[in-house]
Amino acid sequence: MSEESDVDPVDASGADEPAVNISGGEGGGGPEATFDPGAADTRAERIVDRLGALYWQKTYGGQDAFTCLVRTILSQNTSDVASQPAHDALIERYGPDDASSGRGAASTDSNAAADLATALAEADRDAIAETISSAGLYNQKSRMIQEAAEWIRSEFDTAADFDAYVKASDPGTVREELLSVHGVGPKTADCVLLFAGGREGVFPVDTHVHRIGRRLGIAPADADHEGVREALETAIPGAKCGFGHTAMIQFGREYCTARKPACLDGPEACPLADQCDRIGVDLVEETVVDPADAD
Repeated sequence: MSEESDVDPVDASGADEPAVNISGGEGGGGPEATFDPGAADTRAERIVDRLGALYWQKTYGGQDAFTCLVRTILSQNTSDVASQPAHDALIERYGPDDASSGRGAASTDSNAAADLATALAEADRDAIAETISSAGLYNQKSRMIQEAAEWIRSEFDTAADFDAYVKASDPGTVREELLSVHGVGPKTADCVLLFAGGREGVFPVDTHVHRIGRRLGIAPADADHEGVREALETAIPGAKCGFGHTAMIQFGREYCTARKPACLDGPEACPLADQCDRIGVDLVEETVVDPADAD
């Protein structure tokens, strides 16, 4: 079912992450979220409020569901630095005709040119792999993307119909449907629900969120990705899950990295020092282990 991995994106790509999280910020969709940091009911909510003030405070939704699905598949096991150009190249080659931008689908069929799912389902898989080669694992990802496109054509007819389904249907049902698709794991399904569906209470867990939730002590130290997701979605109000997800990713890139969290340079180096249990981090010995391996 899932082709997702716990590999740290920086380790997988060898490149630094960008200064901003491409999946969030101004491009995340939706209006600005409002909240009162002084009214948090749980430590997890206080942490998200702090992160929201540090980075961004947006609600999410409004992205096209199939495009979001493709973008998230491309991001698996790699960094935004590598996956974003692959996504742009794919849309440039197979996206709907747009006379103003010069973009057009590879197929000459007018229906295929009007629908990304149709264009990708009918495309040569080797050509898709070549187009997304910067994202890594391009043969595997080209298969996932094409099979997802074929699934959408079979089940929903068009990408637009799939988008309407994601936005209007029960989120639990949508999640189950997405998880039935080869290459779609929990994080990918949750990203589609969040960024395309705009569903409150969805907190996708990637390798950064998995590490930080357990290191902070707001999720069990031995929790798997689903366990961290359940802990965060239980403790954090639904309206704050979207920006909590993107801001926690950015915090993991800038401060709470896997090998050298900022707290090793002293509590003043981390904006969450007073809220963190530092599970797996020994400030005296200056060592870091996975929270599940901590004493």
